[in-house]
Amino acid sequence: MLEPGDPAPDVSARNQDGESVTPDFGEPTVVFFYPEDFTKGCTAEAAEFQAALPEFRELGVAVYGVSMDDAERHAEFADAEGLRFDLLADPDGTVAEAFGVSTEHGYADRRTVLLADGEVLATYAPEPAGHAADVLDDVRGKFVVEG
Repeated sequence: MLEPGDPAPDVSARNQDGESVTPDFGEPTVVFFYPEDFTKGCTAEAAEFQAALPEFRELGVAVYGVSMDDAERHAEFADAEGLRFDLLADPDGTVAEAFGVSTEHGYADRRTVLLADGEVLATYAPEPAGHAADVLDDVRGKFVVEG
């Protein structure tokens, strides 16, 4: 797993609309890896990121979900759950590998990475419930100056 201070990897993948996406890690970005579309924990985690999406966007932070599901399954998942952020299809585990996320069980481990300025700022090995709120709190701490 990448660690804070490591350079952000260069990755591209198809999203749920079949478009090739290359995230700009020079900008504040959250990438959350999850095992599989339509499972209980993954659905809950994605729903929490969707609920917090307006706040992430207000703070200028892009959000991407990544699993080893294909773009077609991501499209079904995004539609069913009302997800309005990119879900990146990583069926061969290339994106996960670039981040050092294990796929040894045939799915990506649940990990999240916060990036900006071309480097990793924080990493998480979360439980799904409450995770999006925890990341949002960290984002506020790193990118919002009070007063």
